Amino acid sequence: MQSSLSAASIAALAGVMIMGALIPGVSVLAVSARSAAFGLAHGISTSLGILVGDILFILIAIYGLSMLAGLMGGHFVLIKIIGGAYLVYLGLRLWKSRSTCMTVEERGEASLLASFMTGLLITLGDQKAILFYLGFLPAFVDLSRTSPADTGIILGTAAVAVGGPKLFYAFMAHRAGRLLESARATRTLNVIAGSLMAAVGVFLIARAL
Repeated sequence: MQSSLSAASIAALAGVMIMGALIPGVSVLAVSARSAAFGLAHGISTSLGILVGDILFILIAIYGLSMLAGLMGGHFVLIKIIGGAYLVYLGLRLWKSRSTCMTVEERGEASLLASFMTGLLITLGDQKAILFYLGFLPAFVDLSRTSPADTGIILGTAAVAVGGPKLFYAFMAHRAGRLLESARATRTLNVIAGSLMAAVGVFLIARAL
C-alpha cells in the first residue's frame, strides 16, 4: 500500500520532532548524565528507552486520532483546533521559560537495562508527550487515510528525528563530561523550538478553519 504522505510533510514532521528532541529537559539531562557517568553505551541505552516510549505514544496518537476521526466525521476539526492551540501554548511557554544551566554529576555503577528503563519511564511518565503528538500529527497526516505505510514512515522518521539528537547529547556528554551548562545555549534552543511549535500550531488552526 502506498503512502499518502508527501516529501514536504515528512520533512516538516521531522523538523518538529528534531526540535522537540533538542529542547533541554529531563530526558536530555538523563541521557547526558548516564553517558557522562557510566559511558556512551549507557547514553545510547537511555536514548533507546526514550525512543521506545515516543514510539508507543505515536502509535496511540495515530490510531486513537484515526478512530476519533471516523467517529466525529466533520466535527474532527475541533480536535485539530485544540491540538493547534496546545502547540501554540507550548511554544509560548518555551519562549517565557527561564534559561537554566544543566550540570551532570553522577557516579557509580549501573546496568544497560537500568539506563534503558530510565529513558522509557521518563517518557511514559511525561503526560505532555502524548499531548504533543496528539497536537501536531494532524497537521501533517490525513488521519482519515492513514495506511500501514504511513505509520511505518512516521515511525522511521521518529527513529531518526528523536533518536539522532539524543545520541548527539549522549556523545557530547561522554566526550566532555558535561553539557548544557550555558544558559545562553539553552535559551536559544528554547526560543527556536518554541517559535517552531507555535508556528505549527497556528498553521494547524488555520488549515482547520
